[in-house]
Amino acid sequence: MTDQDSTTPLRPLRRRDFLLGASALTGSLAAAPLTALANTDWPTRPVRIVVPFAPGGTTDILARTLAPELTKALGQPVVVENRAGAGGNIGADLVAKAANDGYTLLMGTVGTHGINKSLYSKLPYDPQKDFAPITLVAGVPNVMVMNTKRAQELGINSVADFVRYAKANPGKLNMASSGNGTSIHLAGELFKSRTGIFMTHIPYRGSGPAMTDMLGGAMDVMFDNLPSAMPHIQAGGLKAFAVTSAVRSSALPDTPTVAEAGSLAGFEASSWFGLLAPAGTPPEVVNRLQQETAKALNLPNVKERLVAQGAIPSGNTPQEFGKLIEAEIAKWAPVVKASGAKVD
Repeated sequence: MTDQDSTTPLRPLRRRDFLLGASALTGSLAAAPLTALANTDWPTRPVRIVVPFAPGGTTDILARTLAPELTKALGQPVVVENRAGAGGNIGADLVAKAANDGYTLLMGTVGTHGINKSLYSKLPYDPQKDFAPITLVAGVPNVMVMNTKRAQELGINSVADFVRYAKANPGKLNMASSGNGTSIHLAGELFKSRTGIFMTHIPYRGSGPAMTDMLGGAMDVMFDNLPSAMPHIQAGGLKAFAVTSAVRSSALPDTPTVAEAGSLAGFEASSWFGLLAPAGTPPEVVNRLQQETAKALNLPNVKERLVAQGAIPSGNTPQEFGKLIEAEIAKWAPVVKASGAKVD
């Protein structure tokens, strides 16, 4: 991986891409084929949501937040199954090749459906042709964090301090991520290229295992998704230096953006998460899942919980989610190239 300056700024993921507007929800409900829904007996058995990362990360948190609400709405158990590995590719490929009957779903991410197509020379699935988009669940910023005690030991209290230390001690800092090609990884790679520093990248099989080593002091820095990092920031185990979004997060209003804190104009590397089914899943099943997910995300207790963790709930239509995936594949291709990241 190289550390040359990135010449391709990231296009910010606008808040409107993620917020669930009343008009969009009403439109999606009206567009659903109600006659078809009335004639189907789906589901008649448990539905599983495959999380392509280990437990404990934001992908897992969102799936486990939705599962109980979908269980109530569908009248069948909705279970979460973790299938980690290869930057989310193992779990995504499992769902891509599953029966298209609505009983196996994927909690996809910006990595599995935006970044990996450019990062991996041999991707085992096609993020567009092999899937039926259901709905965007939420968008979240990433947050640059260090183990609080480690930061104090090194005298690092800000992004500027971090960059100064890294330049004076090249290669002495380790950067943890949830896997090669994830937004957590590429946010760090973009930071390296924009600041001209070098850190050793250590990929894990999900944010949860990486966070365990962060809290234990084995890792120095991580650009984690905000919902999975927030409890540790609040508990004092992690020190937050900056968020990677274009604007500050309402969950951490006093924490600057990387662009502000590092004088890095245009720096932005947000994450998103959404439900997908295998291609060919009946439209009435896709629409039912979109409707019930949108309703769940709009429940006060669910919405408040996600917003407090730094997530922006969505619930948009399958068509809107499909367009977002198309745009994200195009957006991340030059970023991957500029970062020098590549996985064979």
